[in-house]
Amino acid sequence: MSVKYGKFEMPEKIKLDEASQTATFARFIIEPFERGFGHTVGNALRRVLLASLEAPAITSVRIEGVPHEYMAIDGVIQDMTHIILNLKGTLLRRLTSGDELDPREVRIVTKMLDITDEMIEKGGGSYQVTLRDLMKDSGYEMVNPDHLIFTVTKPMAKRIDIRVNAGRGYVPSERQIWERQVDEIVMDAAFSPVRLVNYFVENTRVGQDTDFDRLVLEVTTDGRVSPIEALTFSAQIVILHFQIFDQIKTHSILFDKGEMQVNRDRDEVIQKLALRISEIELSVRSTNCLANANIEFIGELVLMPESEMLRFRNFGKKSLTEIKQKLDELGLSLGIDLSRYNIDRDNVRQVIQNYMQEKMGSVEV
Repeated sequence: MSVKYGKFEMPEKIKLDEASQTATFARFIIEPFERGFGHTVGNALRRVLLASLEAPAITSVRIEGVPHEYMAIDGVIQDMTHIILNLKGTLLRRLTSGDELDPREVRIVTKMLDITDEMIEKGGGSYQVTLRDLMKDSGYEMVNPDHLIFTVTKPMAKRIDIRVNAGRGYVPSERQIWERQVDEIVMDAAFSPVRLVNYFVENTRVGQDTDFDRLVLEVTTDGRVSPIEALTFSAQIVILHFQIFDQIKTHSILFDKGEMQVNRDRDEVIQKLALRISEIELSVRSTNCLANANIEFIGELVLMPESEMLRFRNFGKKSLTEIKQKLDELGLSLGIDLSRYNIDRDNVRQVIQNYMQEKMGSVEV
């Protein structure tokens, strides 16, 4: 049985701010939401991003001849306490599919470290042991392979065992439970790969109304997962938690599609699509490139993907950035899907012509 509800605005697009994107930071813009839902969704995602994602971390170390963490090692500048702090700063990445070994399974990586006189002389009297020296061929991707672990000033040969497993959040050493080896030093582990999450809610426009929500979500990670991976993983976790409520569903909700609003929205969109390229004040170079490609209206421009535009003669990334900024000011973007308004690349010019004839009285374009 279905119950009909009034029109409920749902987000239609998620935009990645490419200008500010880095390997560890991304800004996402999602809109439109009904008033209040920007905070509802933003806060839920923020909590999951900060506390519920998994990543691998080093949880213990065993160095031959080192029985505990409160001692110095002959021929090593750092003491054991300092070495453990350096190990806590290592960043390892390992994404596995369902048919591979359980990524949460504890793994012990063994390295026979052999530092020779030649290596020390080559380093100017010392050799810096980095994460790469310990974890090479371990099956883990090293985010910071040049991270310093300790510095050796005398030749040495030692066996080093490093225990790695995946987890969530922060786990102190006393909660690391397994059958420990002799002389194994257990460490606190910070598994969460997300360092910072900020979200902001702004007003956005839908038709004539300007009190809908736009959610701006900023995600900073440490590199063990990318910001895009972090957001997609978090969204899936939230969705899975809500699926349980299907078990008590007695009615389905049908939302009013709001055909009159769609028609109003279509008129506003076509009004923007009917703008000529010359009306948005592009640089001469960008304007000439579009003219050579026989693009006269904004509607023809927005239906083109970025990859196709970059193939235009004399058209580069600088021109692409300029065009994207101008379109963003209009609330449009490249490669936009206008199928909900029955507009595509085959009929966009005809739609624009019909619109201009209706508005301006059979003017030939």
